[in-house]
Amino acid sequence: MMRRAFEAGWGFCVSKTFALDKDIVTNVSPRIVRGTTSGHLYGPGQGSFLNIELISEKTCAYWLQTITELKRDFPDKVLIASIMCSYNEEDWMELAQRAEAAGSDALELNLSCPHGMGERGMGLACGQDAELVRNICRWVRAAIKIPFFAKLTPNVTNIVVIATAAKEGGADGVTATNTVSGLMGLRPDGSAWPSIGKEKKTTYGGVSGNAIRPIVLRAVTAIGRALPDFPILATGGIDSADAGLQFLMGGASALQVCSSVQNQDFTVIEDYLLGLKALLYLNTLKSKKDWMGQSPPTPKHQLGKSVAQLVDIVGKSLPNFGPYKEEREKRIASHKTSKGLPQTVVPPRFIDHPVSSVPTVEAMVGRALSMVGSYGELDNRQQKVAIIDEDMCINCGKCYMTCNDSGYQAILFDPKTHLTKVTDDCTGCTLCVSVCPIIDCITMVDRAAPYVPKRGIPLDTGVVPRIPSVAPRDVTVA
Repeated sequence: MMRRAFEAGWGFCVSKTFALDKDIVTNVSPRIVRGTTSGHLYGPGQGSFLNIELISEKTCAYWLQTITELKRDFPDKVLIASIMCSYNEEDWMELAQRAEAAGSDALELNLSCPHGMGERGMGLACGQDAELVRNICRWVRAAIKIPFFAKLTPNVTNIVVIATAAKEGGADGVTATNTVSGLMGLRPDGSAWPSIGKEKKTTYGGVSGNAIRPIVLRAVTAIGRALPDFPILATGGIDSADAGLQFLMGGASALQVCSSVQNQDFTVIEDYLLGLKALLYLNTLKSKKDWMGQSPPTPKHQLGKSVAQLVDIVGKSLPNFGPYKEEREKRIASHKTSKGLPQTVVPPRFIDHPVSSVPTVEAMVGRALSMVGSYGELDNRQQKVAIIDEDMCINCGKCYMTCNDSGYQAILFDPKTHLTKVTDDCTGCTLCVSVCPIIDCITMVDRAAPYVPKRGIPLDTGVVPRIPSVAPRDVTVA
């Protein structure tokens, strides 16, 4: 697998962490399972994995020889070796020096494995303590000359504190992040998956893939804001060029991909590189400013038909179900009969020319950091409200149900036509947009008048809600 990556022209990080021979362990089986956040999707369509994989079962000598052979055959490619030890100065210095001598271009210190190794004093047992991270980085810095990166765990309260400790210890950057600790699932009979042995026991493992992307993106941007110009290798949920670009704009200097390769193979990297080039090029086209990545804006439609044409034919306020749908079809059929079948008009080909040079990847690094901050930096005076496009609405009632039961009861639902209407009670929470099955059917627009919260009971009125009386009962105080 590693050789294929080098032959394809990519650098490589030895993703299988290795340690000194005294730390070799035996893995359990099964240990990598499909993530439950994937729903019922299987194969490349799934979104995440959970693993209880430990360090490599191969010897230290095996990996050192592998590094030497790869650098011999592919001298122009970058090779990063992943190493892990317990909190022991001699072990870290020895392993780092041996990995450097074997030909590694850089090292990644695994201070973040969320399962199995923590019980042995390795992984996140070191990475959750800033002082331990700082000291380990100091030991490695004193032992080698090549760059090294501390791989951080997301299973901490404040990852910036840990990243700062790594920088103070002499690390050339950090990898953010390792997997998120989780339990993938329990079956109806009480057994777990993965089930180990006849006892069918399991343990907490590491969740990876796009299920953890919001968590990792938060970590990357937090480090990027707190430690500007400190290199970040982002990993966790990068399953497309668009996802990779988000991490770059969030402050990452480089990207690592694993779960997507597990889902398919190394060819996904070629897809991401080509997609990233396309996204950078789209930045230069004025006509594509409203695109979302490589996706054009959603045209107004009704069940796949152009709304611009249908509005003139059937009129508004006519839903698309039951007898209303029959009436719509009659009007459309009558229109076609009177006008004849519409001729297909092929629009002229439009060629857009770049208005600027294509930005470099380096120019995108940290581009969005100024847009991310603390909650207190947000302006709560700029309020928005929801607006429902009646032409695109399929009258499913989803927005009404979620607003009625989980929101501010700000959407009315006509019991006959099933048409919806947003009232002045809307507070702009955007829940309806999140659950609507039709893209761009509901949008958020600026509130016309200043937002005045409806408190229910006026403040400082002295009115105290009446509490219903209950029968007295005996109370014993210990």
